[in-house]
Amino acid sequence: MDLLDTLTAKGLRGEVPTREEALAVLATTDDELLDVVAAAGKVRRRWFGRRVKLNYLVNLKSGLCPEDCSYCSQRLGSKAEILKYTWLKPEQAADAARAGVAGGAKRVCLVASGRGPTDRDIDRVTDTMAAIKDADPEVEICVCLGLLSDNQAERLKAAGADAYNHNLNTSENTYGTITKTHTYADRVDTVQKAHGAGLSACSGLIAGMGETDEDLVDVVFALRELGSDSVPVNFLIPFEGTPLAKEWNLTPQRCLRILAMVRFVNPDTEVRIAGGREVHLRSMQPLGLHIANSIFLGDYLTSEGQAGQADLDMIKDAGFEVEGAGEATLPRHRADVAEAAAPAGSCGSAASACGSGGGCGPCGGHSHGAPEAAPVTEGTDDGLREDLVKVRRRGAGTELAPNA
Repeated sequence: MDLLDTLTAKGLRGEVPTREEALAVLATTDDELLDVVAAAGKVRRRWFGRRVKLNYLVNLKSGLCPEDCSYCSQRLGSKAEILKYTWLKPEQAADAARAGVAGGAKRVCLVASGRGPTDRDIDRVTDTMAAIKDADPEVEICVCLGLLSDNQAERLKAAGADAYNHNLNTSENTYGTITKTHTYADRVDTVQKAHGAGLSACSGLIAGMGETDEDLVDVVFALRELGSDSVPVNFLIPFEGTPLAKEWNLTPQRCLRILAMVRFVNPDTEVRIAGGREVHLRSMQPLGLHIANSIFLGDYLTSEGQAGQADLDMIKDAGFEVEGAGEATLPRHRADVAEAAAPAGSCGSAASACGSGGGCGPCGGHSHGAPEAAPVTEGTDDGLREDLVKVRRRGAGTELAPNA
């Protein structure tokens, strides 16, 4: 196919496709799907080989959020049955982080619900990062705390953070239909603050919220223009009790086409399969590894992922290998650009092998004490599986400790 030949050639040179070419990827048929995956796979291997970066998320504070993001089970007014708790102590977070690092994760992502951090919250996270670094000085730390105020990114950088995650989620044109309590411009401003402070910028999207192909292409090109080192691709988990509970718009084939489009637009950028991969990619997850070079290990914020050992087995069985702690994630030329852009006296993203982070959610495989899975029910007429979000709801109604 001429389209795929063109996209592959551009990707191997590190060039960005046109908007029309990106849209054409999303319009390919299921008969062309393996050709699309193969083309994106060539680009992925050119810049990242067969390495898969593992990221492990620790949920520092769950629920209790004043924002009204329609996709989120922690939103203001959410009736989703999720675990809710205030800030973990630094030693609790460090214990959770150690479990992820022991499983092969080279980056720990610290997430807290809320509009944005107070100065006291920055102090809390600083203490938590110190506890994690004391146990493993080489571990990378990405922080996700919401909208940043002036000088907060600089404080996080000085305290040892390597990256900051703040997703754009969807296009500027449709953002107001998803969230009312803050704006798309607010999110862009936070990504720019993080990047300007010398933090590796991690920003991605959520697919499956009823957006158009044009919306997806718009947000992916916006992420490229922002200079995001890492692009987490989340697939909506339609939690009961949220406004998007009925939005079951994704198939495994659709998810793979979205991942391929993101890869072609970001040939030399870390692309991560983030929340919802188990729900929507299902048995086709290994094909996703041929496109993306990064995943979260185990669970997410308020839903379970597949068991951590199952992730490791999947990587090995698909012919990939876990990226080591001493290996730089980004290609050298991308790291050089990030280092040159970092403020004077800052190590920048090159020195810390940045290029990851993002998404949200505590990991660790299937937690002991979680409720037994509900019986699998029939899918909808078009084959979409609406039962899995109930099966995978993390720890609700149990005595499960946070981040167990």
